[in-house]
Amino acid sequence: MASDPRAALGGQAFLSWADARLGGDGPLDAAVLGAGHSNLTFSLARAGAPPYVLRRPPAGPLLPTAHDVLREFRVLSLLRDQDVRVPRVVAACDDQAILGAPFYVMERVEGEVVREDVPDWLGGEQRHALGLDLVAALSELHQVDPEPFVVAGIGRPDGYLARQLSRWTAQREGVQTAVAAAGGRARDLPDYDVLRDWLTDHPPEPVAATVVHGDYKLDNVIVDPATARVRVVIDWEMATVGDPRADLGYLLSFWPEPGEVVPLGMSPTLAGGFPTRAELVSAWESATGREAGDTRWFVTLALWKLAILLEASHHRWLAGMSEDPFFGTLDVGVPQLLSHAREVAGV
Repeated sequence: MASDPRAALGGQAFLSWADARLGGDGPLDAAVLGAGHSNLTFSLARAGAPPYVLRRPPAGPLLPTAHDVLREFRVLSLLRDQDVRVPRVVAACDDQAILGAPFYVMERVEGEVVREDVPDWLGGEQRHALGLDLVAALSELHQVDPEPFVVAGIGRPDGYLARQLSRWTAQREGVQTAVAAAGGRARDLPDYDVLRDWLTDHPPEPVAATVVHGDYKLDNVIVDPATARVRVVIDWEMATVGDPRADLGYLLSFWPEPGEVVPLGMSPTLAGGFPTRAELVSAWESATGREAGDTRWFVTLALWKLAILLEASHHRWLAGMSEDPFFGTLDVGVPQLLSHAREVAGV
């Protein structure tokens, strides 16, 4: 594999693959797209063809089951004919000789991603409308029949929350094992253990399963600046069949209100004008006909999972497997996140 994943996009192997599947002619212009810290995303442009986006895993050793872009491609394929806002996928490739990793290509959807700062085009009324439309887009997903996904092997209709706890506990233990195998020792995270035990001992009552996104938050949608509405939802690598309240809790975990102190930097919702968390919950309940109940467990789960994922990324950074400067801040960021999760849980 090329040491720089971008370099392989200009190689003859990829160009031959693109010639056969993406159309167009002449030079292929590839550029890094977005500011995500998970899978790598690139824009592809070529004369005579529509603009595309390519997704592939990052370089270096990865957590088991993480960064599965081919599974993401299958999810998007299943959602293509549903009333869900997703980009149209075009082709996928499991031949690692092409780019050094599996990848897929989808059509590019124009719009903006709202990250740390509030853009100039998003005024006060538009902020509130965008927050409610974000919940509307999530509710559309939660009304999709999950059976085709179960048949396709993407999730099971029961036991989702127990599997989440088991999976993410194993992810944490996997990092510890990998670090030990390299002659090191993973740092102790006492708050991680407290949260794992609390989540295990206080499971919510089960509800009917739906398709869930698994990473649903404001910066995982593309917004139309002209209307302040969600055009498409992106980053589907963690989608499955499960408890829809987990998606809602994940969204709430990234939705601080003005005056609150949050770990890991700024969030645009701190600027004000967005719906409150209570408004988001009420809008979701109205759109889905479901009751959210006490969302505290699901917000805690979201924060705990995120801390485990980021701790793995921090170890990749320490091992020289990533140059993302954000991962270098996680020596402090992960413990702060776990401490915040304990405050949410009240333990």
